[in-house]
Amino acid sequence: MHEMSITQGIIDICEKHAGGRRVLSVDIEIGELSSVVPDAVQFCFEACSQGTLLQGAHLNIIRVPGCGHCMDCGADTPLAALFGACRSCGGYRVTIVSGEEMRVREIEVVD
Repeated sequence: MHEMSITQGIIDICEKHAGGRRVLSVDIEIGELSSVVPDAVQFCFEACSQGTLLQGAHLNIIRVPGCGHCMDCGADTPLAALFGACRSCGGYRVTIVSGEEMRVREIEVVD
């Protein structure tokens, strides 16, 4: 389960930026094409945050939809898989624009 190491990385990033203050909530973005399972991250967050500045913090997971740009017709197209076809022309020369992200977007700390 690679979500455990991903979640530990999230906690490390938040503790570094919290400046010793307790973290109340964390917003993270997970792209639909990233192969990261949001439910697994949620489960791991509760386990990994025990005894840290994030213990008891609320984790808000924001899903980022997959989107690509077709190099054949120039259209932007939704993607449900890494190698999807353009919905406008059916072409497969599609570059990924979004959906692979995995990042901490915002943390809320106690003042």
